[in-house]
Amino acid sequence: MKKRIFYIFILLFFNASFSQQQVQDFVLESPNRKIKVSIVISEKITWSVSHDKDLILAPSSISMTLDQNEILGKNALLLNSKREKVNQTFESPFYKKSTVKNQYNLLILNFKNDFSIEYRAFDDGVAYRFITKKKKDITVKWEEVTLNFDEDYNTLIPYVRDLRNPKDPYISSFEAQYENKKISEFAKDTLAFLPFLIDFKNRKKAVFLEANLEDYPGLFVTNNKPKLGFEACFSKYPLQETNGGFNNINRLITEKTDYLVKTKGTRNFPWRAIVISENDADLANNDMVQKLSEPSKIKDISWIKPGKVAWDWWNDWNIYNIDFKAGINTQTYKYYIDFASKNKVEYVVLDEGWSLEDDIMKHNPNVDLEALIAYGKERNVGIILWSSWMALTKNTAGIFKNYADLGIKGFKVDFLDRDDAKMVNSVYDIAQKAADNKLLLDFHGMYKPTGIQRTFPNILNFEGVKGLENNKWTPNDDVPLYDTTIPYIRMIAGPMDYTPGAMRNATKSEFRPSHSTPMSQGTRSHQLALYTIFEAPLQMMADSPTAYIKEQESTDFIARIPTVFDETVALDGEVGKFVSIARKKGSIWYLGAITNWDSREITIDFTFLEKGKKFEAEIFSDGLNADKAANDYKRETVTIDSTTKLKFRLASGGGIAMIIK
Repeated sequence: MKKRIFYIFILLFFNASFSQQQVQDFVLESPNRKIKVSIVISEKITWSVSHDKDLILAPSSISMTLDQNEILGKNALLLNSKREKVNQTFESPFYKKSTVKNQYNLLILNFKNDFSIEYRAFDDGVAYRFITKKKKDITVKWEEVTLNFDEDYNTLIPYVRDLRNPKDPYISSFEAQYENKKISEFAKDTLAFLPFLIDFKNRKKAVFLEANLEDYPGLFVTNNKPKLGFEACFSKYPLQETNGGFNNINRLITEKTDYLVKTKGTRNFPWRAIVISENDADLANNDMVQKLSEPSKIKDISWIKPGKVAWDWWNDWNIYNIDFKAGINTQTYKYYIDFASKNKVEYVVLDEGWSLEDDIMKHNPNVDLEALIAYGKERNVGIILWSSWMALTKNTAGIFKNYADLGIKGFKVDFLDRDDAKMVNSVYDIAQKAADNKLLLDFHGMYKPTGIQRTFPNILNFEGVKGLENNKWTPNDDVPLYDTTIPYIRMIAGPMDYTPGAMRNATKSEFRPSHSTPMSQGTRSHQLALYTIFEAPLQMMADSPTAYIKEQESTDFIARIPTVFDETVALDGEVGKFVSIARKKGSIWYLGAITNWDSREITIDFTFLEKGKKFEAEIFSDGLNADKAANDYKRETVTIDSTTKLKFRLASGGGIAMIIK
């Protein structure tokens, strides 16, 4: 008996020793060695991230559960590891810069059971993803993504708030202002969506996001109790759907499966990424999603033409001083085309009403679409059509071919409002079929970008932002605060269909909702500056032609601003307070700066200009009376060079906009 107990003790001792020997540590540093990723492999796999001496992410476990209860990351047996240093650049023709520098250190951990985890450390952040190499298809039941922190930091986080289907918290238009809360104050009984920001000490900030989302659901977060942090939530794959939402043109999920997705066994999964900054302005010029996304699948991109769009919906087709009845009719759209042609605006969008909402092959009899296409072609103005996702997906290939053959240039796809794996796959399918027919896309009504815009560059814009369309109805929203926040958070994910360009501008006390004569919060110069600050290769001009004609000086300025650029410089800023950005196209610079409701004095330092050369700057700034009359602005032309520093007073909700050549 004693001998048996002795052998049991020896066995337990060696098992314990073996378990301890299985704990393995890896460290991956960024090229500048400021960022360190620490990975621990034991019973679970955890990772943590530090920047210099500051802990950004406390040890946080990751795993992926497949069918047959196989958990990738639990008691994982490491086979080998691989390290690599990467330093490259790639072209980005429809972006805020023409080339992107992609430098990082890489670590791949290869495990038994045919899976790997890849980590990348950049000078501006970190990312990881799961990779599987299984011969047969797999079912992903769940993915564990945790984000733990060592202190109760402040966050700027957007919550899901959608009343269309209260039983499904994953229905979302991804439009929400950011709530400034401690991590521990996460709102109960709700989810938050990406990207969101954590405000650390020493002015450091981190933005959490995902990239290269393909054949997989989007990531939401909730509390990670009892720890201080968050854990991921995902919408499971839809099983049954029904019509609902606005005018019954959403597809609401009534029943789901018990898994996230059935997918290929050999594949790369989405990146989980953290952008880290010591300077707020750097967040406004970040390329993380672009760097982590798949290159273009479209070989010939010569037909993809970014540009500005005269838009009808926000201004309620409200044109006047004309001799016909304005509305959704041929005469009104010819007027929009004439306006676009005269002002060198590349496109006109026909929003809802040109067709039946549930069948876009059936036209409104008051809209002669073929005549409008021909009329636009004569005037070098392309036509883009609005469609609900539900109507488009009844016969995507057939619809695209029909309208491409007619001469339509693209589609604005609305009311997606989900990012479960079925919807994500649908977006990829729409992108491919649009590319097959040389059609541009604007995913309006939900879809937040996660990198598909690099993979399918015919996708020029996304909504997933609380823009003018939403703000026209919401007098209690603090729009200048939001405007000075999204360049640092939401815009990191990709372009924003914010739809700027209001010519009726209001102070905080004077703003009121209006359907047919909508206005913006903040000054005229604030609106003009948005055309440079907000990334949007397909950029709307939200107000009516009549309003723009009355304000021709502002219209001329807007019309001259490109929508894609060769170079971007984030000049200065502070999240939620102000931002100033300069962008270059060819030899011309464009500059925008905006403030929240606090008036402030800012200094523009022009050291980004070519040395030894004189430039002429056309400047729109807040007028002396803009604090009371938000339409008030001052236009002037000054000579500057790289040594010039100019001070400007930004009114409450104000801004400045420049063209420098």
